[in-house]
Amino acid sequence: MFTKMIKLVTLGTFAAVLLSPPAFAAGGGGGGGGGGGAGSTDPFAASSSGQQQPQPIYPKRSGTKASQKGKKANNQSSIDDPGFAAGYRMAYDTIYERNDYATAIAELKSLGHDDHPNVANLIGYSYRKLGDYEQSQVWYERALKADPNHVLTWQYYGLWQLERGNREQALYHLSRIAAICGTDCEEYRSLAAALDKPTGTALAY
Repeated sequence: MFTKMIKLVTLGTFAAVLLSPPAFAAGGGGGGGGGGGAGSTDPFAASSSGQQQPQPIYPKRSGTKASQKGKKANNQSSIDDPGFAAGYRMAYDTIYERNDYATAIAELKSLGHDDHPNVANLIGYSYRKLGDYEQSQVWYERALKADPNHVLTWQYYGLWQLERGNREQALYHLSRIAAICGTDCEEYRSLAAALDKPTGTALAY
C-alpha cells in the first residue's frame, strides 16, 4: 500500500513537470537582441547593418551597435547604465542642437568609452566640424577599428574624404556603405548626394 502511494506521488510530480510551461531567462522571450523601440533609452540599440535606431539618439541618422559592449573603466558608468545613456544624449544634443563641438568632445570623452564606435565617431565628427582633420581622422579610424561595419562612420569619414579632396576614397567609402546597408539607406543617399555636388561645396554634415 505504502509503495503504491509513493508510485502515485512520483507519477503525479512527473506529470506536473511535463505539463508546466517552459521557463525563459530574463529578456529571452522577446524579439531581437538588444533592439529598442522609439522610446528606448539605449543609445546603442541599432545594428551595424543600418537597421532602425531608436529615437532620439539618431533622429535622422542610422547608427550601429558595437559587436561587444564597452568595459567599465575608471569608475565610469557602464554602457547599459541609464546615466551613461543620458550623458551620451546630452553630448549628442550639444553637437546637433547647439553646434558646440569643443564642449561635446569633452562630454563624450568624460563618458569613459572612447573605443565605442558611436562615441569615437561623434568625437571624430566634432573634430572635423572644428577643422581639425588630423584628430578627426584618428577618431574615425578608431571607430572603424572597433566596428568595421559602423555605417555612420563610413558616411562621415566619406564626407571627411570629400572635404580633403579625396574623391576616390569617398567613392570607396560609398561602396563600403552599399555593402553594409545597400543603396537605399540614408547613409548611402547622403554620401552619394555629397559626391554629386561640385567640388568645394559646403557639406551639411
